[in-house]
Amino acid sequence: MISKEQFDIEVDLIIANAIREDVGDGDHSSLACIPATAKGKAKLLVKDEGVIAGVEFAKKVFAYVDEDMTVETLIEDGSEVKYGDIVFYVEGASQSILKAERLVLNAMQRMSAIATKTKQFVDLLEGTGTKILDTRKTTPGLRALEKWAVKIGGGENHRFALYDMIMLKDNHIDFAGGVAKSISMTKQYLKDTDRDLKIIVEARNLDEIKEILAEGGVYRILIDNFNYEDTRKAVALIGDQCLTESSGGINENTVRHYAECGVDYISSGALTHSVYNKDLSLKAVD
Repeated sequence: MISKEQFDIEVDLIIANAIREDVGDGDHSSLACIPATAKGKAKLLVKDEGVIAGVEFAKKVFAYVDEDMTVETLIEDGSEVKYGDIVFYVEGASQSILKAERLVLNAMQRMSAIATKTKQFVDLLEGTGTKILDTRKTTPGLRALEKWAVKIGGGENHRFALYDMIMLKDNHIDFAGGVAKSISMTKQYLKDTDRDLKIIVEARNLDEIKEILAEGGVYRILIDNFNYEDTRKAVALIGDQCLTESSGGINENTVRHYAECGVDYISSGALTHSVYNKDLSLKAVD
């Protein structure tokens, strides 16, 4: 994963671009009927159940829009919530609250859905020692928020993007001319460019795993689309030579079975690409 400093930059870029996209040259609905001097208060109301995520992001949005707004947090990120819960109150200029409202809700609704789904996987893996990973199957422009939500839900982040880890998948291997050649070329590339990046290699069968191990220098082997029996064989073959990761259509019904095969990690694109937003509202209060 990228550094915290780079991650914070990504979040700041999301906020700036989202406000630019939504507000443009002004929130004319509010400007038309609410005095600039008017003060207001609103509550973040839960109309669903699951894991809340995005509270800290919301604070960043409010501060970006108007640094004079204040937030009283009642429920922290990662907490279980139910219908009727109030997560926080925000106070400040009424125009500022309305300007920030849609970005806060859009982000928190999606982040909470992702955190809730991730927590379901984490619970299913309890006691196995296997960790759940996200993928790059994220909404364009929102990756930082979606990976943040996975962490809030108790999961782990895979690489952030193409630049912070080497991951040799089937197409890389085929275009490069085979497993061994793709790994040896990658190691030479890292040496030539003086880069310190971890290498993950995808294996499609047990023979490819043997090739990967023979070449060496790999951080993790991605055991892709294996059945349970072959996954167990792969884990035994790899031993402690490197870390292991299962992937490929793994869902709530199969995730524990793969964990029980002994893999260190299971990655699932479904954490971020197959969720339904949680129902949250920002309502004015007296």
